[in-house]
Amino acid sequence: MEGASKTSHRHVIQDETVKDYLNKVAPRVKPGDIDMSQHTLVDYHECLENPVKSFMAFDGGYQEIVVEPGHPSAALCFFQFGALYFRRDDLYTLKTTPFIDPDDMARLRQMERLKLVLPLRNYVLAAETSITHSIRRTLQLFFAAPREGDAKTMLDTLHWFVFRQYMPVAQQHSTYTLSQCPHCQERVDLVASQLHPTTFAMPCPLCGEELLLIDVLRLHEAIDDELGAGQIMGYVTTAVEQLVLVHFIRIILTNSPSLLKEIFFFKDGPLGFFGQTANMHKPMLDLVSFVQTQHHSLFLVGLEKSGAFVEHAKEISGLLKPGQVLLLDNDYIYKYVTPGKANNTQPYAYTSYYGQKLIFKTPEEAVYVVTVPVPALAIKPVASSIKDLQILLTNVAKLRCDMYDNAIMPIALANKLVSLSNRPSAGILQKFAQARATK
Repeated sequence: MEGASKTSHRHVIQDETVKDYLNKVAPRVKPGDIDMSQHTLVDYHECLENPVKSFMAFDGGYQEIVVEPGHPSAALCFFQFGALYFRRDDLYTLKTTPFIDPDDMARLRQMERLKLVLPLRNYVLAAETSITHSIRRTLQLFFAAPREGDAKTMLDTLHWFVFRQYMPVAQQHSTYTLSQCPHCQERVDLVASQLHPTTFAMPCPLCGEELLLIDVLRLHEAIDDELGAGQIMGYVTTAVEQLVLVHFIRIILTNSPSLLKEIFFFKDGPLGFFGQTANMHKPMLDLVSFVQTQHHSLFLVGLEKSGAFVEHAKEISGLLKPGQVLLLDNDYIYKYVTPGKANNTQPYAYTSYYGQKLIFKTPEEAVYVVTVPVPALAIKPVASSIKDLQILLTNVAKLRCDMYDNAIMPIALANKLVSLSNRPSAGILQKFAQARATK
C-alpha cells in the first residue's frame, strides 16, 4: 500500500491564498464569552398540581439491508415504529418499591409497534414500474392498513390533517397543491372532494395518471430510480413518527377531548418536519393552534439527544443555574449555535419547525434541549407565549433516567423497544430477507 507523503502539508501551510482565507474566518464565540444576562432566561417552578396522568412517547428506527450483494446490489429498508404508553402512577409506584416486579415493568412497556419495508435499491413491487412508484404504493398501503381498535386508518387521518377537517367547514381546505406530479412533474392540485373516499387517490388533471394522498409528503421528488432511495429513509422515519402522533391526537379529539389535559406526549428529536416532508409543518402549526385555542391543552415536547444544540447546551451548562430555562431566539442561535448572520425577518427554522427551542437545566442539573409546540414561531420568544410551559418542564424534570446522559424515561424506553441494531438485528434481517425476497 502506498503511504501518504509526510511533508506535503508544507505546501498548504505556505500557500498565501490559504493563509488569506483563514484570516477571513470569523472566530467562534467561546462559552465563557457569553453574557447570559443579555438573553431571555426564565425561572422554572415545579407544578405541584400536575394534571398529567399518563405518558406517550413516539420513536422509530430503521435498518438498511443488502439482500443481494454484488454490482449493483439489491437492498431493502426495514422500519419499526412505536407508540409507548404508560400511566404516571405505574412509574411512581415503581420508584418507591425496593424490588421491581416483572408485571410492574411490563406496564411500562405497553407499546404499539408498526412495521414497514421499503425497496432501497434494485427492488420494485411486481405491479409497479419503478422504485419511486413502488415506494409511493407501499407507503399508501401502510397508512391505509386497518389496525385493531382504530375506527379510522392513518391514511384517513392524513386526509383529515392535510385538509384541516378538524376545523369548522368554512375554514377547511378544499385543495392541496403538489409541487410536482410523480408522473408528469407538473404542479397540480389534490382536490379533497375528488379523492376516492377509501383509496384516497385521484387522476392527475394534466396527465391522467394516478395521484395518491401520500404524495403530499413529496418523497417521490427525492428518489433516484437508478441510484436508489437511501436519501429519503430518515425523512420517512420522522414523518411517520409524527403522523402517528397526529393519529392519536385525532382519536382523542374525536372521542374525549378532555383527555388532552391528562396525556403528555414525547417525541424523539425536535418538533419539525424536515427535508422533503418539511411542508407538513404548516398543517401541524394549524393543528397546534386549533388545539390550544379551543381551550384544550397539548402537552407535547420534542427532546434532542445529539446535534449542534445538544453540544452547545453541554458547553454552556455551567452558565445556567439549576432551575433556569434559556429561550433561544434568532440572535442567540445564529451567534452561538449556527454560525451566520441572523435573519430577523423570519424565525429560526420557520420552514420546518412547529415548536420553539429552549435549553432547560433542571434543579438536579440535568440539561435538556427541548422543543415546545407553539401556534406561531417567534423571532424573539417570550415565556408568556408558550402555553403550559411550567407543566411541560415539570414532567420533563420528573422523568429523568440514567440510561445515557440526560436521558428521559419515555424516550429512552421507546428507543430501546423499537430500534434495530447493527448486531444482531441487521444480520438476522438480512438472512430473513434473503430467504424471502430471493425466491
